[in-house]
Amino acid sequence: MGNYSRLLVLILPVVLIAGCINLGPDYERPNIPMPKSYYGIQAVNESIADLEWWQLFEDPKLQLLITEALRENRDLRQAIARVNEVRARYYNVRADQFPALDGSVGAGRGNMAEQVLPNGGIEDQYTASLRARYEVDLWGRYRRATESARAELLGTEDNQRAVLITLIADVASTYLLLRDLDARVLISEETLDARKDTTLIIQARYDHGTVPLLDVNQAQIEEADAMSRLATFRRQRQQAENALSVLLGSSPRKIMRGRSLKGQIYPIEVPAGLPSVLLERRPDIRAAEQNLAAQTARIGVAKALRFPSIALTANGGYISDDLGDLIESDSKLWDIKLDILGPIFDAGKRKAQVEVEIARTEQALYEYEQTILLALQEVEDSLAGIKYYREELNARSFQLRAAKSASILSRARYDGGITDYLEVLDSDRSLFDAQLAQSAVERQELVSIVSLYKALGGGWLPSEPEKIDQGEGEADQTQAATTTHSVTGQLQ
Repeated sequence: MGNYSRLLVLILPVVLIAGCINLGPDYERPNIPMPKSYYGIQAVNESIADLEWWQLFEDPKLQLLITEALRENRDLRQAIARVNEVRARYYNVRADQFPALDGSVGAGRGNMAEQVLPNGGIEDQYTASLRARYEVDLWGRYRRATESARAELLGTEDNQRAVLITLIADVASTYLLLRDLDARVLISEETLDARKDTTLIIQARYDHGTVPLLDVNQAQIEEADAMSRLATFRRQRQQAENALSVLLGSSPRKIMRGRSLKGQIYPIEVPAGLPSVLLERRPDIRAAEQNLAAQTARIGVAKALRFPSIALTANGGYISDDLGDLIESDSKLWDIKLDILGPIFDAGKRKAQVEVEIARTEQALYEYEQTILLALQEVEDSLAGIKYYREELNARSFQLRAAKSASILSRARYDGGITDYLEVLDSDRSLFDAQLAQSAVERQELVSIVSLYKALGGGWLPSEPEKIDQGEGEADQTQAATTTHSVTGQLQ
């Protein structure tokens, strides 16, 4: 017992103080100055981002498309798989904090030449042993590594949420583009039909000698222009359907339609909320902060490598030349070791690695700050878009009413012989352009609301920081379970 006592005297203090030292800085959220309100917008507590996505998008067909995209989109599936990968990596890193126990059994037969060993000959050998190893985390190396891996996991989950929000916004924006192109195709078809009728009338008048050939040619030019634009819009519509199909996780196909642009119902007044809320709501900001936290912990890992490490190993088992006598007291073998390994000279390698991690942490801090600035810009851009597209839409609506009146009056003047056909052509072009412009601005205003919803981090409800179970079995979570937690949960 004397040897055991001396060994315990050496080991016990080391084990007791293990876990009391964590080298490197503890992470604290940087104090980033945030504006009290958005530019030109009075600060409000409520936000459009508080709406669930199906409350913002009331078109039933659009809701079905978004639901399908959340189920089938490949980018989102890839993001979910990435979370699973990083989750498994977290448990892999975390396992280094605990003792490892290995077991082995073996059986063998061999021959020793009698010239070398007088009693040699064919011999059997049977073994059964256990080996335990534990590296004392004296300086917090493995605790810091686990802290870093956990932050990386949380950041990856936030990145998945960012993909989810982007997907919802992309489906909605592409759908609105599709409905805009549907309207432009319809406007172009109606314009083309009208211009074909006009060309026939002008041709008949030319045949009777009442109008010059120039009028016929001008009518033909306008008819060809409408035909060209119709082909352009049909091509763009097909491409929009193809893009939306990919977002839905399918090959190009016909996309179901719901409400027209004019029938889309979006919030009339759009409260932006408080800028400071972005820090908690925007998943890309949260992901950037977790990346900063993970990198901060890596400084401690690098510092711990500059100090000695202490490893405890123990081996125990049995060895015998007779399987029946294997589990016998005189067949036992065991040993216990305490190894201390520390750097003596490495030409500054470990010190340089600490400086590397410090520099990387500084980069992560600037990335975090830049992410916040870009988020504020996106919100401001969307608010400006909503405000000024609404003003532009009012102007376009007034322009369209005037263009319709001018088209009717100029055609009446031409039929009465008061003016030439150029006036009719100018009025007709103005009407055509005004109709197309109004449709485009209607879409752009709606897309600005979608962009604001995305910029504010709408579409999911931020919760308390997720607690990762420290017990066993979590590493066995499947992709289906993660999918249910991360995506289906958004639909409930």
